[in-house]
Amino acid sequence: MKNEHLVISGVNMDFPTPTGPFRALENINLTIKKGEFVSIIGHSGCGKSTVLNIVAGLYEATKGGIILNGKEVNAPGPGRAMVFQNHSLLPWLTAYENVELAVKQIFKKQKSKAEIKDWIEHNMKLVQMEHAMHKRPDEISGGMKQRVGIARALAMEPEVLLLDEQFGALDALTRAHLQDSVMEIQKDLGSTMMMVTHDVDEAVLLSDRIVMMTNGPAATVGKILDVDLPRPRERVSISESPEYNHCRHEVLRFLYERHGNKEEGEQEVEAKKSISADETAQVENVVEFTEVAATQTEKAA
Repeated sequence: MKNEHLVISGVNMDFPTPTGPFRALENINLTIKKGEFVSIIGHSGCGKSTVLNIVAGLYEATKGGIILNGKEVNAPGPGRAMVFQNHSLLPWLTAYENVELAVKQIFKKQKSKAEIKDWIEHNMKLVQMEHAMHKRPDEISGGMKQRVGIARALAMEPEVLLLDEQFGALDALTRAHLQDSVMEIQKDLGSTMMMVTHDVDEAVLLSDRIVMMTNGPAATVGKILDVDLPRPRERVSISESPEYNHCRHEVLRFLYERHGNKEEGEQEVEAKKSISADETAQVENVVEFTEVAATQTEKAA
């Protein structure tokens, strides 16, 4: 169908443990429209980030799968760019060079040097980092590092932008500024975004829909809430809206009345610890783009 931009269909996820497979996710089903902003929220350990990792192609579902624009997702690719809570910037490169590394991998054969330069600068301006794009990560603040991470992801022109608790480690004021930036970017670009968060207010402010996960093991989609608030959204005025407070109440009610048993997925955490070293290394290589590319860049510097 036309509205089926991203489809998560019948996804189960098992992790190996010394006592046998542990089922983290069971029968996850979700359809996301192009240009939609969807948040996933739930107690710690319920598998929110696991869902995002499966969409990114970092994990392969035990059962079911992901369809993006009619094609199955079974490996990482530029169609899905991920922004992590840990910015994952290469410390020996400047902000500009971190974005450049991603852009060259995607567009080296499609854009000239001048076009690549213009494209990097354009994306740095989108996140208001043009003034500091030649600084290294240790020379900029945590919020600025996250802006670079977002610029790097946007510069890949992904079909879906995946945000994994990307503001979780930031102070409240910086977090608010970045939330405003994300809303502005989505308005300008019409990007499809999926976000994992623990923050109820953040989910209501940013989202078109909020997907609420049940507690694990065998976590699944418990409820999906439509956020019927007009855009653009201004945080102060919208917080006084009856619809905003209704949405906030519905999420809190789900989390703390219907699913307030905070086992917090301890079994899932232990299961993930048992993932083999090879699998862990593979994911880390993807996050850092590729080990080969990084090494080549380091030598060039």
